[in-house]
Amino acid sequence: MSPDDQSLRAQVWDWAKTIGTAFLAYTAFTTVAFANYRIPSESMVPHIEVGDRVAVSKYAYGYSRYSLPFNAAALLPKSTQRLFGHLPRRGDVVVFIHPMTGETMIKRAIGLPGDVIQVRDGDLIINGVAVETSPRELVTRTAFERGAETAQRYDEQLPDGVRHATHNLSNHAPLDNFGPYTVPEGYLFFMGDNRDNSLDSRWDGMGAVPVENLIGRAEIVYATHMGDDPSAIPRWMRPLHH
Repeated sequence: MSPDDQSLRAQVWDWAKTIGTAFLAYTAFTTVAFANYRIPSESMVPHIEVGDRVAVSKYAYGYSRYSLPFNAAALLPKSTQRLFGHLPRRGDVVVFIHPMTGETMIKRAIGLPGDVIQVRDGDLIINGVAVETSPRELVTRTAFERGAETAQRYDEQLPDGVRHATHNLSNHAPLDNFGPYTVPEGYLFFMGDNRDNSLDSRWDGMGAVPVENLIGRAEIVYATHMGDDPSAIPRWMRPLHH
């Protein structure tokens, strides 16, 4: 073998090692640590907008077949077990797999196993106690593909102490009255912060979500879609939990 051939082989081998190392590092990172998710809907307004990208910590609730990259979950049998698994707390913003459609979703954890969830005229009730709310104020925002939109904005104080802003578009929306519903063991109850624009666990088309379907906790908005709204506020590196 000529010196030129040996040099070429060495270069190819170096490139192969570099690519292989990068691939293994990416696989380990996306399997063990973080993933990212692009927001497709307005269900989590006012905290997250369409087009925003969030970083998701997979280790927050342990690992399951849904934590694997490259759709490797399709190769594994279904399981009710999670490695190092534990439940979210009420108020966590969670990325999970829709139990009926298989889509990736993002909502706020509202009910834990055994909780009794009710909604009456848009007011959230957990275990028979109405969730504390701040006074409502009217706000105007630019809705995705719909232009100006007026909503009632108020804060909810969940039983675990998490406080978050909520939008209400109507006092007579289809999901403004729900329950009482007891969250089954091994399941979680999710709701969107944009209450009248969220198909969540109140809806028969989704219902409660098995713990097995959790991907992780959404930690930060690391990139934001500004759209055409000149008044939009950038949300780069904005934490979703305090």
